[in-house]
Amino acid sequence: METTERTPRPLNCEQIETILPHRYPFALVDRITDHEPGQWATGIKCVTVNEPFFCGHFPGNRVMPGVLILEALAQTGAVAVLSLPENKGKLALFGGVKNARFKKKVVPGDVLELSCTLTRSRGAVGMGEAVAKVNGKTAVVAELTFAVVDAVKG
Repeated sequence: METTERTPRPLNCEQIETILPHRYPFALVDRITDHEPGQWATGIKCVTVNEPFFCGHFPGNRVMPGVLILEALAQTGAVAVLSLPENKGKLALFGGVKNARFKKKVVPGDVLELSCTLTRSRGAVGMGEAVAKVNGKTAVVAELTFAVVDAVKG
């Protein structure tokens, strides 16, 4: 039996910007390491001491806020959803977060390994299983619900 190797589909930050509307300081995915449009995406976020949120979270004991880790995971999943041709130019909005568990602190110098697999979709609404790791150890897991909507220019 012949096996065919899949060629990874990475995206750099400029390519991510063509899919997601997020910009500094809210662009929380530095690189997509691979993705399958409409199925899943993996990426990384390099956490640096220069992040603006570290000024107040927490001085002397810097910890990346959990909600921002969830946002980075959602942005990773949004790449999977919005890279489908029929979703080009649309937005993926948070619909909900279920069963979020924070298992490890994320601190300056960490590289967040992000993954989101789309598990269900019905019309414009879908769900994804998301995991963030640091050095292969789970930091955050969650179920993310999203809605794909037309972008409104204002």
